Amino acid sequence: MEKREYNVTAETGIHARPATLLVQTASKYNSDITLEYKGKSVNLKSIMGVMSLGVGKGADVSITAEGADEKEAIEGIDQTIKNEGMAE
Repeated sequence: MEKREYNVTAETGIHARPATLLVQTASKYNSDITLEYKGKSVNLKSIMGVMSLGVGKGADVSITAEGADEKEAIEGIDQTIKNEGMAE
């Protein structure tokens, strides 16, 4: 299992556009990938799940990947988050 912690720095948090990019990136991998915020976990491959969390600026989130390509999945998602300036 691979896990990364982030603090959301984007002014708008993880809203429609960033959420879509994260879901698209996560969907490229076979691993189970989850986004956790305030004790709730959702499938990062589900746009409705990600949007339902309402992650705002300053939020602490964690992303977990478990499966055959978990390392690649976490790296890919990490790149997307950093390239888009979503979190650090």
